Amino acid sequence: MLAIHTLLTPIPRRRITIPKLTPFILSPSKSFGVINFYRLRRSLRVITSMAGSGSASTPEHVTEKWFSVPELRLRNHRFSVPLDYSKPSPRISVFAREIVAVGKEEQALPYLLYLQGGPGFEGPRPSEAGGWIQRACEEFRVILLDQRGTGLSTPLTSSSMLQFKSASDLADYLAHFRADNIVNDAEFIRVRLVPNADPWTILGQSFGGFCALTYLSFAPQGLKQVLITGGIPPIGKACTADDVYDAGFEQVVRQNEKYYKRFPEDVKIVRELVIYLAESEGGGVPLPSGGILTPHGLQTLGLSGLGSSTGFERLHYMLERVWDPILVPGSPKRISHFFLNAFETWHSFDTNPLYALLHEAIYCEGASSRWSAHKLREKVECKFDAVRAAKEGQNVLFTGEMIFPWMFDEIHALKPFKAAADLLAKKEDWPPLYDPATLKTNKVPVAAAVYYEDMYVNFKLVMETASQISSIRLWVTNEFMHSGLRDAGRQILDHLLGMINGKKPLF
Repeated sequence: MLAIHTLLTPIPRRRITIPKLTPFILSPSKSFGVINFYRLRRSLRVITSMAGSGSASTPEHVTEKWFSVPELRLRNHRFSVPLDYSKPSPRISVFAREIVAVGKEEQALPYLLYLQGGPGFEGPRPSEAGGWIQRACEEFRVILLDQRGTGLSTPLTSSSMLQFKSASDLADYLAHFRADNIVNDAEFIRVRLVPNADPWTILGQSFGGFCALTYLSFAPQGLKQVLITGGIPPIGKACTADDVYDAGFEQVVRQNEKYYKRFPEDVKIVRELVIYLAESEGGGVPLPSGGILTPHGLQTLGLSGLGSSTGFERLHYMLERVWDPILVPGSPKRISHFFLNAFETWHSFDTNPLYALLHEAIYCEGASSRWSAHKLREKVECKFDAVRAAKEGQNVLFTGEMIFPWMFDEIHALKPFKAAADLLAKKEDWPPLYDPATLKTNKVPVAAAVYYEDMYVNFKLVMETASQISSIRLWVTNEFMHSGLRDAGRQILDHLLGMINGKKPLF
């Protein structure tokens, strides 16, 4: 039911002071790279602020007017931030959306920053109050961040990235879009948005949890408390991608077994489809956008089909309509346009190509990934050879959250970026993302939901990392999959807040 809201009366302005900011260069003695973070300095500057929230427009921060969706009030903020925090220019735009429950626009609420999963995906676009956002708005002023390069934050799309003249220029640019600079952006926003530059609570989902550990490592002064759902990364090695995919293939095999047990008819459908593709001219069939669907391309449906709630069902119903009906006797068997179109929209590579370009880079610190998933797959190819499995009457296994170099040949939206992707895969001078010494002495309260059967974030690796973080509490559960925050957001957020605020005492 739609709600009608009266216009708000103007909020009186007041003046506050916050410390001036200056770049902080991470000491080489603590890490092998240089990361620029903002820290407080003794000299002060006066800024104009709205009562209850930072909302005055400046060249670095533009605040837009409030608008409404059912039971929520929202307003947009746009920030001009450095692409590289060691240099004043060039600058990019970072977008954040502020959300409060209706009637709480003027209240002095604590802030909660939401860090989206990914990499390369924008923040949620709420159409009404519900789930974790509704629960959060009961006590917080929520900030939904479009991480740099996504959504309305100078988006890096399959069309905008074509402006770069060379693969090396693009690769150099993309190197600034990992967790370290997402945290830089968050701190840039916090000191301009939160009254008195107070620390805030952050909620990190999946890759957003990776960002949360980067935040804890290098800017803990900006954090009041940290909530993580399905997002504790491996740490302690120059590149942890091999560990991730080595463990990942094991979990993917188990998810395939569960899938075929639930939908046994799909065993035959997938076998027939693999053989059809393998025997087609060129080893596959053309996709509507201009790419090609091959047997190993088909296997990537497991990326989202095997690891999230309703993923099994969506994959099954998609496979139900794989073939066109034979309307005229003697007509050849053909894959349906419905299926080919569904395959292309399954991964969102056309709208969110950063996910593919930076997926392995999120695991790198001072070392290259060198196409880790592809390398590790070769070791288990006896299980994942789709054509052989189909011809021998075995189950064809889908792959999981893995990006392979041949995707940049077969997926139309990714083709222009093949050379840049290869440069990123070979890049070795990645700056650090975590500081194990700081995490070991962490004093910021952390509560994390850990999903026991998570296909995307391996349970064993999570527990190894968690043992190296002080002041963390874990909620280990097999009630939810990786998409738990989306599926039961109110329940999960309420549980984590109870853990961190003492309503669920230690036992």
